[in-house]
Amino acid sequence: MKSGAKKFLYLGLPALFSCMLALSSCENSLNDIEKIASKEEDKPISKSTGVDVIYSDSAKVKAHLITPLMIELDEQNKGYQEMPKGVKVIFYDDALGEKGTITSEYAIRLVKENTITFRKNVVATNAQGETFKSEELVYDQTNKKLYSHKPVQINMNGGTVMYGTGFKSNESLYPWTIDSSTGVFPVDEKKEQGK
Repeated sequence: MKSGAKKFLYLGLPALFSCMLALSSCENSLNDIEKIASKEEDKPISKSTGVDVIYSDSAKVKAHLITPLMIELDEQNKGYQEMPKGVKVIFYDDALGEKGTITSEYAIRLVKENTITFRKNVVATNAQGETFKSEELVYDQTNKKLYSHKPVQINMNGGTVMYGTGFKSNESLYPWTIDSSTGVFPVDEKKEQGK
């Protein structure tokens, strides 16, 4: 082997390896930057405490949302509002009479879809005195509908309890439909014995 070729091996190869390492470290740095940038996008746009929102339609109050904490995020241009410390929504009729309420330990509002999904110990009531319990209830604000695909329990006046695997209603929670329903119906033993 000629001395020029040996010099290249001794001097050129280490330099070539150094360049390769530098290039690969630049690539890793770019990947790291992209990862950090994507994490930045997932960070909250804002956090608000003591949130009190009035929803109206044609200058008439329709609903009132109260939550101790609302976090607004914009993950991949899909804006949403998270309510991790619970929420209460009150629905009103045209005379500002209360026609229903929903409470839950957690809720999330998808801005583009215009829905609020209530989760964890969801309890809803209507003006008829009926109480609905489930682990999830979706409020479609555009279509003014409430529904659930989770098990639901409905406590009615007079002690009747209905169970089902799904639920549909309007904002007033009346009338409603329940899927695959079963129930417990109280019987007045004195009336039964008097027959």
